[in-house]
Amino acid sequence: MSKFFSPKGDNHHDGSTSTITDHDHKNAHISTAPEDHDIQDGHLQVARDNKRQIGIVSATFLIVNRVIGTGIFATPGAILALSGSVGLSLFIWLAGMLIALAGTAVYTEWGTGLPVNGGDYAYLKHVYRKPKFLASAMYAGYVVLLGWASGNSVIFGEYILHAANVEVDRWNQRGIGLACITAAFLIHGCALKWGLRLQNLLGAIKVIIILIIVLGGFIALAGHVKLPEDEKPRNFVKAFEGTTGSAYGVVTALYNVIWSYIGYSNANYALSETRNPVRTLKIAAPMAIGVISILYMLVNIAYFAAVPREEILSSGRLVAASMFRNVFGETAERALSVFVALSAFGNVLAVIFSQGRLVQELGREGVLPFPRFWASNKPFNAPLAGLFEHWAVSVIIMLAPPPGDAYNFILNLISYPLAIVNVFVSAGLLHMYVNRTRWSWYPPISATMPVVIFFMLSNVYLVVAPFVPPTDGQNVYKSLPYWIHCVVGFGIIISGGIYWCFWAVLLPKIGKYELIQETVIDEIDGWEGSVFIKRPLSQLPTTTAERATTTGTNY
Repeated sequence: MSKFFSPKGDNHHDGSTSTITDHDHKNAHISTAPEDHDIQDGHLQVARDNKRQIGIVSATFLIVNRVIGTGIFATPGAILALSGSVGLSLFIWLAGMLIALAGTAVYTEWGTGLPVNGGDYAYLKHVYRKPKFLASAMYAGYVVLLGWASGNSVIFGEYILHAANVEVDRWNQRGIGLACITAAFLIHGCALKWGLRLQNLLGAIKVIIILIIVLGGFIALAGHVKLPEDEKPRNFVKAFEGTTGSAYGVVTALYNVIWSYIGYSNANYALSETRNPVRTLKIAAPMAIGVISILYMLVNIAYFAAVPREEILSSGRLVAASMFRNVFGETAERALSVFVALSAFGNVLAVIFSQGRLVQELGREGVLPFPRFWASNKPFNAPLAGLFEHWAVSVIIMLAPPPGDAYNFILNLISYPLAIVNVFVSAGLLHMYVNRTRWSWYPPISATMPVVIFFMLSNVYLVVAPFVPPTDGQNVYKSLPYWIHCVVGFGIIISGGIYWCFWAVLLPKIGKYELIQETVIDEIDGWEGSVFIKRPLSQLPTTTAERATTTGTNY
């Protein structure tokens, strides 16, 4: 049973509401007495409160687990190769840190102003209201067709095989990655509380790992490296020697850094499940990203202090393992590989947690076909259908690309559309700054206009620059064209626009109806959602006043 309301602006004035069955919401209106309404509202509030299981600690580790995956362990070698020098590499990490801090400020303002589930989806549909439903449909393409959890599932397999001293090939690596993402899907789909507890544990473990790497860096700076004297790294001598001026190299290196910071908005996706969401987000997001930013810079210094430049370039995605071997010995190198694999698993848990909720939110809003299926929390009080959708797409993306290009393609394919989304998220916030009174936008936290402009321009650069052809063999792909992730990224977002043309424009014209979005409340968890009603044009109100009372949707 769902409680069903007429669109906002047409609420009942006698204190009663209407309840309808899920299968007959158009016809079965059953009036309830005011006292019954009060009892129902009380039950709904209890249901909402019971759903709020995320506190400051869990919110912090939602961000930590999403941000600290394998990027900091796997990408420094590629960043050094693309930038050409240690000095420029560190500056690119610094630029990525500033973009991440600006992004954290932007999303903290959005989250405290609109403390609901959905993250950037909620913000885009809030500010981009015309054409009706277009923002929702295009974002749906972005969410449904991208397998965010695939990248770190692949790395999980690589590091597990490295720890076991087994040669990595295409299928053993991806087979273990498949087991990784399947386990994450089942844990979050069948045992939500235990999934959150496991996330917190793995988040604590990966912070400890990073602190050990930082400690190893200080040991290496003191000269205690298990290498012959003539092979010891001297990366900080002539640090800018070999610097490349390639726009493609710099921007691709910056994408690698941004991949390592993706997740600063992760807590925003579950604010409807968060206790005291405004206070929690104000504390958790800045604290998590601030600490991670400092640790990331120290980890890079540790790598350059312990591993010679040539070894960093040849180690591929195992630079952290090389660092441990050079400082702590081969046994420690194997142990680190296990810990990095656990870090990757923690990231996969955090990614599938948030992406499953985005799919669920699109179902609750009625944007996806079969919305009640995607919106459901049955049977384990978790968004099992949404989690499964992300699992399925991630598996396809993980298994499809050629072996040598799989990781880089996944990394860039995920990072690139995110830059497009961030351009519109920050531009929307600027629009509300300029029209603050009209939007009544006075959130508890303000990112400030200079920070929002910096974040927007940074992402505009990240959208445009990858189309500049690479020079000097800097294409990150072995068998794919350099622009492939850009074209596929735009294609994914545009596919949502094509879906909108059929769903919201063409089919209504053919069927002679108009889509009307109306609000429902799930009596199981107390959450508000939406359904789309196909109202025949012959039944639409004809006067301006009548239409004003039936258009109270999110748009």
